[in-house]
Amino acid sequence: MEKIIKLKKIFLKEGIDGYIVPKNNEFFNEYIENNEDRLKYISKFSGSFGYALILKNKNYLFVDGRYSIQAKIESGDFFKILTLPHQMPNKILRGRKIKIGFDPKLFTKKRIEIFFKGSSCKPVAIDKNLIDQIWFRKSKNKLSKFYYLPDKTAGWTFKNKLNRVVKNIKNFNADYHFISASENNAWLLNIRGKDSNYSPLPNCYVLLDSKKNIILFANLKKISSVFKKKNKFLKVFDIKKLDITLSKIKKRKFIIDQNTCSVFYENIISKNNEISKSIDPIYALKSIKTQKEIEYIKKAHIYDGAALTKYLFWLKKNYDKKVISELSGEEKLLNFRKKNKFFNFLSFPTISAVGSNGAIIHYRASKKTNKILKKGSIYLIDSGGQYNFGTTDVTRTISLDNKEMRVKNIFTRVLKGHIAVASYKLKKSTVSSQIDKTARKYLKEINLDYEHGTGHGVGFFLNVHEGPYTISKNSKLKFKKGVVISNEPGYYEKNKFGIRIENLIYTKKSKNKLIFENLTMAPIDKSLIDYSILNNFEKVWINNYHKKVNDKLKNFMNKKEAEELKKACSAI
Repeated sequence: MEKIIKLKKIFLKEGIDGYIVPKNNEFFNEYIENNEDRLKYISKFSGSFGYALILKNKNYLFVDGRYSIQAKIESGDFFKILTLPHQMPNKILRGRKIKIGFDPKLFTKKRIEIFFKGSSCKPVAIDKNLIDQIWFRKSKNKLSKFYYLPDKTAGWTFKNKLNRVVKNIKNFNADYHFISASENNAWLLNIRGKDSNYSPLPNCYVLLDSKKNIILFANLKKISSVFKKKNKFLKVFDIKKLDITLSKIKKRKFIIDQNTCSVFYENIISKNNEISKSIDPIYALKSIKTQKEIEYIKKAHIYDGAALTKYLFWLKKNYDKKVISELSGEEKLLNFRKKNKFFNFLSFPTISAVGSNGAIIHYRASKKTNKILKKGSIYLIDSGGQYNFGTTDVTRTISLDNKEMRVKNIFTRVLKGHIAVASYKLKKSTVSSQIDKTARKYLKEINLDYEHGTGHGVGFFLNVHEGPYTISKNSKLKFKKGVVISNEPGYYEKNKFGIRIENLIYTKKSKNKLIFENLTMAPIDKSLIDYSILNNFEKVWINNYHKKVNDKLKNFMNKKEAEELKKACSAI
């Protein structure tokens, strides 16, 4: 590929033997603008996570299990595809005494250490991004203004949050907290922006000291006079002055986030100061939703469930009467969501996948891959919305008159795992890996499994994937009250089909015990259930869930839809 040849020509000039290209931008956002997607430019890989390692004589693309099939399709002609975390760059580079260049604004020291640990390679920070030297494009930086969340929807007040974060600075005996994650700054200041297609992020940095002095560093074109006046405690500086401001601070102790503070800024801070590396404590604070936030999140899920359910009814009625494709289907669903005045935009790229495309875990339909929905197939639709007061994420697998008993058997085992998570009896000693094991139990009985975690945290009108909470094989986190997380077991058979059932759930106190409660309100396709392998508890769970779905959504339906809803939610 011509682009790769051009990049390799720069290696000699820079005195390096290879270059590593990440998916993220300098703010480490999950979803980035097309004109910032250097990884896609050089590799054609369109997924949301990955790294390209380009050497003089070979090219590697590292992705996780969600994207292994997709990466081979998109990038397999020019890159060897390797799956993280089983195959890491340090294994490829072991025994080679070579220099690998990287952009210090796009990597953390933690990531560089993990990638090159145990190898003889020397990572070389190069301030000018090498992809930018061969990729000539017009800058399309968004200049939409930052704005404050309304007081009625924000959980804690800014002052309350500020006190909590400053308390942590003092606990570390530190002088400053440099907050590098835009999502954490959004949470702390109760602000939002439009710097991502799928999350209301305000791209910015914050410098906070132990005396509650706080500076926001941002593109000043995104800051209105009204914004400045509302928070009298907040100073706003041009983002271009951040490195100078940091370099002037000396002989102080800083808290930085090892997952989002770049090598570039860490080097500036560490030159004259002591650093306390940790995970930004805001992640843990942000993951615990207040009761007010939970009530608004419930409201968002009812609106979202109504849109999805209307779409599913329309789909079932029309797939064998008119031509519906993956792309036209996802557009139709988006139009249903747009009818709600509180809907802003999608929370991630919709996965609209029929038949074999459903086996690609994070598939994204394109003109090249677009399939028609045909009778006898199964259809997977994974989508979500950003509403003024909540973020949604839901997956339903739908039968297009599929008659295969094996498919029904697998779907039902996925459903049994889903129910096992939703009804898990949480104890003080419960860690999330135990819940993950339960989700996979019924698939493993027939030697099947899936290559992704069972659940991820979700923000409050913020990122659809939010740390630190997960339900996964290796997570040892213990749940607390107020955590919103996904419940999404699945199964994927290459070149054949994909199955996933996903609801968002949250932790609440009931009779002094912690339990999960469903947030997502949308029917589960009963025509795919093999009732013979359900036990009585599971049947009761399905009936109770569907009764609640019917009660919550019926007022949003027209007469015909209300009849369909009643049928879709009838007892089994």
